[in-house]
Amino acid sequence: MAVTKRFIAGAICPRCAEMDRIRAWEQNGIRYRQCVNCDFFEQLPIEDDAQDELTTRVNQVRDDQKRQEVQPVRILDPGKPSH
Repeated sequence: MAVTKRFIAGAICPRCAEMDRIRAWEQNGIRYRQCVNCDFFEQLPIEDDAQDELTTRVNQVRDDQKRQEVQPVRILDPGKPSH
């Protein structure tokens, strides 16, 4: 059975710095990357354990944010004077 090699959109080769020249595939529990422009070739073992999500500003909650109480939003009618 032939292995399907797919190009990685937007990937930049670490050796020749050309964009859209890296193709990747998996075979026998190993992930491969290869540049079609130069002689770059890399193989990485595929890990079965799910990796933890990277901490970012979006998924990270600070302690002071946890303690904030929920406050309702009041929508004002521009036609009525506020009191």
